[in-house]
Amino acid sequence: METAKRYNGKIVLVELLIIFGGLLFLVPFYFLLVNSLKSFGEILTDAAGWPSAFQWENYAGAWEKTSFPKAFGNSLLITVLSNLLLVLMCAMAAYRMARRPTWFNRILYMAFVAAMIIPFQAIMIPLVKVTSVLGIMNSRTGLILCYLGFGAPLTVFLLHGFVKSVPLDIEEAGRVDGCSPYGIFFRIVLPLMQPIAVTVVILNTLWIWNDYLMPSLILQKPELFTIPIETFAFFGQFTKQWDLALPALVLGITPIVIFFLFMQRYIIDGIAQGSVKG
Repeated sequence: METAKRYNGKIVLVELLIIFGGLLFLVPFYFLLVNSLKSFGEILTDAAGWPSAFQWENYAGAWEKTSFPKAFGNSLLITVLSNLLLVLMCAMAAYRMARRPTWFNRILYMAFVAAMIIPFQAIMIPLVKVTSVLGIMNSRTGLILCYLGFGAPLTVFLLHGFVKSVPLDIEEAGRVDGCSPYGIFFRIVLPLMQPIAVTVVILNTLWIWNDYLMPSLILQKPELFTIPIETFAFFGQFTKQWDLALPALVLGITPIVIFFLFMQRYIIDGIAQGSVKG
């Protein structure tokens, strides 16, 4: 009875507003999916209506013109390797700075935090010059290293906060048992960092998979193009192939949407543990 009394009209109104807001966010997906199955002429004349006939050949054309298996492989390889390097290297850096708070480590940590406010557009021209001088332009390796550099500030910030919440007694017990400093990190601390590590992987995956600007600057060979670059080919200066671009967008976002739906439950918990504690 007490639960029934608490469930009043205000709560019902709030729930209805939340449901309406959720449906409102789904409107772009409706337009994307519906128009991906229309002919070019029907997209221009009736963008909001239901397709008069489902044009499934749009997906076949988008699959072929974007060389989707190749683009998917490039995006997957770059995303996976970038995430592995970001988590491993930034976890070691965050652990060292949190457990050895010397003046140098404090300044270094402040530099990582300050780097988060620098817009990419302000340094993209120097980035192209540096990658050209280092000989890593037009390669997956160069792009992965760029993602490592630009993704490190936020990753270190989140991991640093989480490491400070790990009790020192656990590490002391590892030392008593004969663990080396590397053993303490890889066998004790790193497994405990799983919640925030998963959060970092989710956030960086959403960024790297959907990024267009950095790959367009670094990659010039068609065989290296990622999904966003291949999709952009449908948007020319004078014409836009909406009947092929929309199916290509659906193909491109489907893997990342599935990944996000499976992993979203880790986001709030991981960010709360990584950015608030300490």
